[in-house]
Amino acid sequence: MRMKSKLRNIILIGLAVFAVVTTWAQNNEVAKPDQAKLQGTWTMVSGERDGQGFPSEYLTNSTRVVKGDETTVTVQGQLFMKAKFSLDPSKNPKTIDYAINGGPYAGLTMFGIYELDGDRVKFCLATPGKERPAGFATKPDDGQTMTVWKREKK
Repeated sequence: MRMKSKLRNIILIGLAVFAVVTTWAQNNEVAKPDQAKLQGTWTMVSGERDGQGFPSEYLTNSTRVVKGDETTVTVQGQLFMKAKFSLDPSKNPKTIDYAINGGPYAGLTMFGIYELDGDRVKFCLATPGKERPAGFATKPDDGQTMTVWKREKK
């Protein structure tokens, strides 16, 4: 009786692992087109945090470089964030999650939404520890940042 119970548990664990891996692989395939569209170097064209627009000098020398599933964001030439990201374009709005490994939020996770439109991309991100934004707007003290980026021409 014990052997049957152990065998059943092993089979159930195996099925659960298979289901998780299959779901991850399907989500990864769905995200590939958007991930490909994000590749390259982007320049920030506008931004706001907690309902306040960024000063124009804040936009100067602010870039986002995407290679594979990693992004590096510099603001005024200083590292703001280096992170691995995952996309879920099946959600509305589309979602992006960052596992941050460099910058002030290193070791934390950040949740956001994104919208691709040709050579422009818009992000709305929550401060780590806050809930994912529901829309592309910020309000006073909401801990959200919205930015718009334009692809640099090669």
